[in-house]
Parts: sequence; structure tokens; C-alpha cells
Amino acid sequence: MTNTTKQVNVAEECDGKCSSCSTSDGCNDHRKQQYEQEQKLKLKLSKIKHKIAIISGKGGVGKSTVTANLAMAFAIQGHKDKVGVLDADIHGPCIPKMLGLKGQKLVGGPGGLLFPVTGKLGIKVVSMDFLLPNDEAPVIWRGPLKMKIIQQFLSDVTWGDLDYLLVDLPPGTGDEPLSVIQLIPDMDGVVIVTMPSEVSEAVVKKSVSFAKQVGVPVIGIIENMSGFVCPECGAKIDVFKAGGGKRIADDMNIPYLGSIPLDPKICNDSDGGLSFIVENKTSPATKAFLEIVKEIEQFLEHTEPSEKATKPKAV
Repeated sequence: MTNTTKQVNVAEECDGKCSSCSTSDGCNDHRKQQYEQEQKLKLKLSKIKHKIAIISGKGGVGKSTVTANLAMAFAIQGHKDKVGVLDADIHGPCIPKMLGLKGQKLVGGPGGLLFPVTGKLGIKVVSMDFLLPNDEAPVIWRGPLKMKIIQQFLSDVTWGDLDYLLVDLPPGTGDEPLSVIQLIPDMDGVVIVTMPSEVSEAVVKKSVSFAKQVGVPVIGIIENMSGFVCPECGAKIDVFKAGGGKRIADDMNIPYLGSIPLDPKICNDSDGGLSFIVENKTSPATKAFLEIVKEIEQFLEHTEPSEKATKPKAV
């Protein structure tokens, strides 16, 4: 075995705790920096009770809309000033607009610290949108740069004491969702958003398999845009079919959290930066969001700490 091979093996096995770590030629500088970053991230996120990723197998299912309204629902249900949202969609960040925070900027502090932007009901938000000069500015970055900024959002942001941190992930099961899930220690699980169509149904099953393969609990599935309830007569019309989310849950033996019916006001309020569930308290969709939050809380109450994804599997 050559000296080079020995150095590589030591670097891979090093936990950053050996007494000679700062001087030993056998330790890899990158590995030491990585360990220090992991410890910093773990310390920062230790003040957050529950960390939940919102994912989907494909775009267009309303995942960010669901995330924004779930954050408001958690805040309304007794967690005011204790909810945070990390908008991890680097290329298409839209959480700030939905929560009425468009045009705000992240504020920096000493030592490279960042402070989230605070919105209604004390919801704390971090997003790439807060760093862009204007709406037309694209983010033309490769994977490593995106991962670095997401890691900074997690480890350099002073989130404070939170009951819930919701992470709005970009669609799919590729590099970014995988890296974010592996970065966050003690993740409680993922909530998967789908819509009632056969195309979405087939793709979302991949998200369920993805979560199971990386060792992250599936909190449950939400079926968004699940029919339209007529405001005049109360009759329900299945615009995009119905029952796809429930079928996936039954087929793959995971919880079904509920369905959210179509309501034109959801789109209008999201575009206007208004909270749909605050502005429309009697809407069937609002009631659905509040019931889903209760389902998530019940799931978390019955989940032992050992069942969390303390160290998601590498893929």
C-alpha cells in the first residue's frame, strides 16, 4: 500500500477528533472543513424541534403553494413566531412572493451570520429570491455552487428557536433534493405533494421510493387540486380526476394526509402575497390545510426520536 493510499484512507475515516488532526499530513483539509461545517450546521439546527421537507416528483403540482399555506396553518394552530420556511428552489424561488415578502433582502451580521426575513405571524423565510437584484436575473449555477448556498442557508442563518422548519425542495429526485436531505440532521420526514392525474401518480411513486431509499420517513401524501367545490351549490366536480393520492398511499403503505380542493382564490392570493387561509377562513381548502397540519402533528407525536433520519443514507 502506498503512502498516497494511506492518506486517502485516513482522510475518509477521520472524524475530526484526533489530537493530531490540525497538523497530521494524513488528514485531508477538505475533510476537516467538512466536519467543522457539519458540526456548525448541527448546532444551528438543534434549536429547531421539527424539520420537514416538502417534495414532489414533478413540477406543476402546487408544491410551493402547499408549503406556504402549511406554514401559515402551523402558525395559526398555536405556533406563531415559531415557523420557518427554507426556499431551497434556487432557480425558481417563489415562497417570498406567496408570503408577501417580495423585494425584501437578507440582513447580514458579524462573522458571516445571516438573519431570515420575517413575515406575517412571525414566519421566518430564507430564499435565493432575497439575494437577486431583480425578477429577471437568472441563477446560472452548477451543482456545487447551489449546494454551497443551501448549506449556508442552513448553517449561517440564525433561525432561532423554531417549532417547525419547512424546506420547499425543487421538484424531482436528483442532486438538490438528495443533497438537502443528507445535509439536514434529525430530519423528521418528507411530505409528498401530488395532484389527481395518472402522470403525476406515476412520478410521485418515485418520490416515495426515493425517500425510503435515503432512509427518510414519509410523513404522508397530500393530493392538491383535488376537485372543485362550487361556491353556490357545494357540489364537487373532479376536474383532474380524483383519488390518485389515496391510491398511492394505499399501494405503498404510507399515510394519506388529505386532499386540497381547487379554489381560484388560492392562486389570486398567492400572486398578491396574501395568506389564503387567513383571508378565506370558511373555504373548504382552508379547512383542508388546517386538518392536514393536525395530521402531521399527530404523526410527529407518535414518532420516536430514533425513527428520525439521523443520518440519511448515501446514494
